Amino acid sequence: MIGPVVHGPAIQSPVFLLGQAPGVHEGKFNKPFAWTAGKTLFRWFQEATGADEETIRACVYFAAVARCFPGKAKGGGGDRRPNPTEIEQCRTFIEREVAILKPKLIVPVGTLAISEVLGHKGPLVDVIGTVQHARYHGVDLDVIALPHPSGASTWHRVEPGKTLLKRALELLAAHPAMVEALRN
Repeated sequence: MIGPVVHGPAIQSPVFLLGQAPGVHEGKFNKPFAWTAGKTLFRWFQEATGADEETIRACVYFAAVARCFPGKAKGGGGDRRPNPTEIEQCRTFIEREVAILKPKLIVPVGTLAISEVLGHKGPLVDVIGTVQHARYHGVDLDVIALPHPSGASTWHRVEPGKTLLKRALELLAAHPAMVEALRN
């Protein structure tokens, strides 16, 4: 793991967004989703809820499975996926955050975060565009998963990904926890 620990501001929110790990640029800005994937993610939120990036950052708690940039993947294919040891070393942070915040909704972004929350290791089509119910670190909550907004991923740009992403964002915008977060 490289660079500083990156996390969102300490806010009380019924919505908890869980990403994979900071990218190479997030440490410079000291906030998650601060680069190209973030631009896509916040565009999705704006299209679904009407709320801009500043509003979403102020009302949604942001965390990641791994808290530091894991480095580039071998062969230059994007960022390296955190390994099991790195994930385990950061798990205590998530456990404590969930215990303190007791979110009503968690939004895992990408396959690693989805696997961490739901234990799901199958295709994205099984979980994107649905509301799942889970007990995560002792808290009962709803789960609305999103694909990773990385420019390296084409999943959300082709069918059935496009339609499932649209459905997931509709569910997210209408979820009572998201409505509550945006109201506060």
